[in-house]
Amino acid sequence: MCTVNDLLEFPGRYECMTCGHEWDKEDEPDAERVVTDAYGNVLSNGDVVQMIKDLKLKGTSTVLKNGMKSKPIRLVEGDHEISCKMDGISIGLKACFVKKV
Repeated sequence: MCTVNDLLEFPGRYECMTCGHEWDKEDEPDAERVVTDAYGNVLSNGDVVQMIKDLKLKGTSTVLKNGMKSKPIRLVEGDHEISCKMDGISIGLKACFVKKV
């Protein structure tokens, strides 16, 4: 789905002026996005999460260990839904690798 604000509106559909992507007006998401952790618990801004498996950070030699807790999180758009600090490093995480504490 395009996130550009330059949209052409036609009867029954929208079109992105930048890329030409078209979609029906009925397909427009009305519901707010719900982010859940690996166990299905709903996450919200300010929650603290814990790693459920070891993850190596790409481009570094740092490894986020199983059980490592974060500072309060912030939910963001994109495929990495969580923005937080762990071990003094600001990172973006996918919600499937954490559980709510």
